[in-house]
Order: sequence, then structure tokens, then C-alpha cells
Amino acid sequence: MSKGQYPSSIETVEELEELLTRPSEALVEFVRTLQGDIMILGAGGKIGPSMAGMAKRAMDRAGATGKVIAVDLHAPDKQIEGVEYLSCDLLDIDAMGRLPRAENLIFMAGRKFGSTGSEHLTWAINTIVPYHVARTFTDARVVVFSTGCVYPVVDVAGGGATEETPPNPIGEYAQSCLGRERMFDYYSHTAGLKVLQFRLNYAVEPRYGVLVDVATKVFREEPVDVTTGFANVLWQGDVCSQAIRSLALAASPPRVLNVTGPETISIRRVAEEFGCRMNKTPIFTGLENGRGFLSNATRANAIFGNPTVPLGTLIDWTAGWVASGGENLGKPTHFETQDGKY
Repeated sequence: MSKGQYPSSIETVEELEELLTRPSEALVEFVRTLQGDIMILGAGGKIGPSMAGMAKRAMDRAGATGKVIAVDLHAPDKQIEGVEYLSCDLLDIDAMGRLPRAENLIFMAGRKFGSTGSEHLTWAINTIVPYHVARTFTDARVVVFSTGCVYPVVDVAGGGATEETPPNPIGEYAQSCLGRERMFDYYSHTAGLKVLQFRLNYAVEPRYGVLVDVATKVFREEPVDVTTGFANVLWQGDVCSQAIRSLALAASPPRVLNVTGPETISIRRVAEEFGCRMNKTPIFTGLENGRGFLSNATRANAIFGNPTVPLGTLIDWTAGWVASGGENLGKPTHFETQDGKY
């Protein structure tokens, strides 16, 4: 997608979903080299529908013969033509065994919000399900969605955690995410499962994400807490594209890749940008402590290049969407959290 192809604003959900599932030329070329089906496990979340749609469009354009199979506990009401939807309780090892075998897996199942108070369920979903998948699909290559929260909180001056930064997760959610990685690592080391740990930090689109969290507060004239004053973001379409292309990077022993935008954004500055576009004066609370869950994605940037949608365009789209009363998924990121309690 070249800059001239960007709309100045996004007016409808249909237009948004078309942009979210639009495959890049690089993705289409990669899919031409891909053998077999793509199975997306945990396809019903915030990113899953975009992932399935983009994979299907890329395969169609590439003339690929493989299928796109989307798996979740319940099939969605809104389905993408040509995508095969399967219902499966991923906590049930017997049900897992009845799934068709696929050469290429994108693992997206996980639990975050609501973890505090029901930690047992978070651990079950974030560790038992990965164990079942890794044990069942040892002949596949798998991109495992993970999180930058497995790293420690870092100082903004350090440029973010790199893939060489030792994990040091804070709180049970982040600990269980590292547990998820370790289940796949175990089968990568012992059974040859090809794995790429896809440590994402954070996906954004106009209905949810860090930018929506900030824009909504500015528009409602609510205080924006800048204690956690910096974040990383990446257009969700780029997240999907990079995840599918990361199948080529899956290996045994497993690999790790930080995935986010090239900038470290200032929450204060982004709020001011939203204020200008919305004719609002941001209200701030707190004072930047210079720390947060920040990732350095230099390695991914070298592999995939710059994002197709730059930060300025994301701010424009989000401001217009929020100010016009566009749909909100009602899933705040809680990016401000540094104590690991979600």
C-alpha cells in the first residue's frame, strides 16, 4: 500500500475491515511460496478475524491452493467467505486431536483481562492450551502470539527491551504468558516443532488499542494518566502481515521476534495531537516516570521494513473515528499498568 492509497479518514466498519485485511505485495509473494493450509487457533479475538481475512485474501491473490482454517470455541456470527470455521474447546485434548492437521499454525489463544481474581483460569488457558497444541502439531511450524510483558519494565532511555533481554515477567498474567512460550519451547527442543515467539506490543486500529484509549479520554475531556508516559504501537494490518510472514522464521530451536512500530510514542504528545484534531484541550494527571513495557523491534523492522501505515495516519484515523462516534470494542488495553495486575 503506497501513501497515495491511504484514505484521509475511515467512515464505516466495512471500510475499516477492508483496510485491516488488505494484503501487501510482500505478503502475497510470501504466500506463493507457502505449502499447505494455514490454521489460526484462537481466531475469535480482536485480531483473529483480521488475520483470517488477510490470509484468505493473500492466498486468493497468490493463487494458492491451501485453506485458511479458523478455530475457536464458538464459530463467529460474521464469517468470511472461503474461510473454514471449526469449533473446538482448546482445553480438551481429545477435541484438539480431532482437528485436521495443518502445516502452518498461527496460535492466538490467550487470556489477559480479568486475570486478577481468577488466576487459575488464566494459567489454564495460557499454558495448558499451548501444551495441547504443541503436543498435537509437532510436525507444523507455528507463530506463537506472545507479549512484550514477558520483559521487565524498562527505562525509556534504553530504547526498549531487545530479543536478548532476559524475561522477567511481573504479575501472574505475564508469568503465564512466559509459561505459554515455554510449552512451545519444550516441544521445539524435544520434538522438533518449529516455533517463532511473536512478542507483540501493541496492535492498534480505530476501535481499540492504546491510541483509542488516549483519544477517547481526550474527546470526553477525562484526565489522561501519563505516569506510564511512553508506548509502542503498530497498525493491526501490519501485525497480521508480519505474523503470517513470520511462518518462514519458525525454527527448532525456537526463535523470538519483537513486533511493534519503530517509534516510542509519548502519550502526552499523542494526547496533544488528538486535542488539536478534536478541538479539545487534553487534561493530564500524573508525571512521566520514564518506564514502561517497551520493546525494540529493530530486528523485525530489518526483516519486514517500515509499517505500511505510519503513526501520523493512525492518529488521523483514530481521531476522526472517535470524534464521529465510531464503534468501540470496549476493551481498554490498560497500557498504564506496570504492576502486572489485569
